[in-house]
Amino acid sequence: MPQIIEWTKPLPNDLVWQYPVEDITWGAQLIVKEYEAAVFFRDGKAYDVFGAGRHTLTTLNLPLLTSILRRLAGFGQTPFKAQVVFVSTRVVDGKYGVRAQTTDLAPLMLHGTFFFKVEDPSLFVNEVVGGQKTYTTEEVNGYVRGFLNERVIDEISRYDLTTVFTRLDETSLVTKNKVLDAFKRIGLDLVDLRFEGVDTTPEYRERLFWLRTGAATPSEVLRMETVKKAAEELGKSPGAALGAGMVLIPQVMGSTGPSTVPAAPIVICPKCNARIPATSKFCPECGQILEAEAVETKKCPKCGKDVLKSAKFCPECGQKFEEA
Repeated sequence: MPQIIEWTKPLPNDLVWQYPVEDITWGAQLIVKEYEAAVFFRDGKAYDVFGAGRHTLTTLNLPLLTSILRRLAGFGQTPFKAQVVFVSTRVVDGKYGVRAQTTDLAPLMLHGTFFFKVEDPSLFVNEVVGGQKTYTTEEVNGYVRGFLNERVIDEISRYDLTTVFTRLDETSLVTKNKVLDAFKRIGLDLVDLRFEGVDTTPEYRERLFWLRTGAATPSEVLRMETVKKAAEELGKSPGAALGAGMVLIPQVMGSTGPSTVPAAPIVICPKCNARIPATSKFCPECGQILEAEAVETKKCPKCGKDVLKSAKFCPECGQKFEEA
């Protein structure tokens, strides 16, 4: 009775199976079902490939392996040594998940589903099964998932956070094409790649919200974050008081909010006409010595603000002063 070589009872998601016997006899019956391929593998290299059908093994349908046996003085021997690796050519699916970093150093988490199939059984067995010594479906799935994750990380790291979120369809298409090219190099066809979840950290999620709603420009968002961090640091200080924070924040925010710091009285330099603080003893523009009476001030009886002694009205509340 001839030797029967067949993948018995494969499961729907099974990818590979190795025939357990390496001693193959001439005249053996090789049975390959639909959506399968059988690859003869020896000494780390794939040789002859068989598609669906019932095949009687002879030197005519094993030309590549026969040429090797001739060189090894093994021609005509039976049995001869070879591994028979069965490969499923059906479309199978898998899950992936990656952690990457965008060009603006934002953490990015992606997960989804990918669909693939073996397109070139010989190349696949050379590069993945034999090359990586992954002879089970579980091992192959693990390798393919890791292979895909690396390519997704390489591509997605080329974008900034806003681009990933606002142009996700375009980004995912470019990423899929890059992964597709890489898959072809190991004998696979990437049928589909789906981004089913995209996220970042709460800090960058908040920044993205302000940018996407148009409520703030990138510089304003950064300024708001600076204020937030400054306030947090002030809160950690044992002697921090609310007043200190109230002075600091408007200075950091710049034009985004009115200053709560009272302006100092201003005088005009008699030599260069520069506007300078009334408390100055010398003009910072020309060095002119300022006379003491030129910088004398008085308090407004209504609001208490320091104003020039010669002022007729308070610049803060408009109070009219009595003439001396």
